[in-house]
Amino acid sequence: MIYEKLLVEGCYLFKRNIPKDERGYFSRIADVNEIKKTGLNAEFVQISASRNYKKGTLRGMHMQIGTSAEEKYISCVEGEVYDVCLDLRKTSPTYLKYCSAVLSEENGYAIYIPKGCAHGFVSLRDNSQLIYFMTNEHDKQAERGYLWSDPAFSIDWPILPEVISDRDNNWPLYEV
Repeated sequence: MIYEKLLVEGCYLFKRNIPKDERGYFSRIADVNEIKKTGLNAEFVQISASRNYKKGTLRGMHMQIGTSAEEKYISCVEGEVYDVCLDLRKTSPTYLKYCSAVLSEENGYAIYIPKGCAHGFVSLRDNSQLIYFMTNEHDKQAERGYLWSDPAFSIDWPILPEVISDRDNNWPLYEV
């Protein structure tokens, strides 16, 4: 796996190898040993999937706090998404900055989101599917979210979202 540091401190983009032949392809979505070589936490305890039926589906900006804070390793296994990592760690040198990457089945990219950062994405194609590897179990009490369009973040989404849950459209603005 090839990886590169992104703008947000502790956020990485991983590129997996996707060898193809006439049958299709077989590809490793995550390699825990390769992730650990970067010094990142790869002790994943939960793996989840997100299927997004329509282009323009937005999910975010989500995180967990306290002892339930988690790192996430996210890969797109079908379709294409614009994926965002937003730094909400007040002591971080990249506080209130975000980084983004286009993840797709074809490019094989995965993004690593550190603890204390919110995550969100908008699907760029119909039927986009993400696989999430998380270092902590989901904890409803520790869930937090912030409005995807919050002017404090100035996230430059490549398309306007068309499908958003009521919850994601009504998260509070972030208090700076």
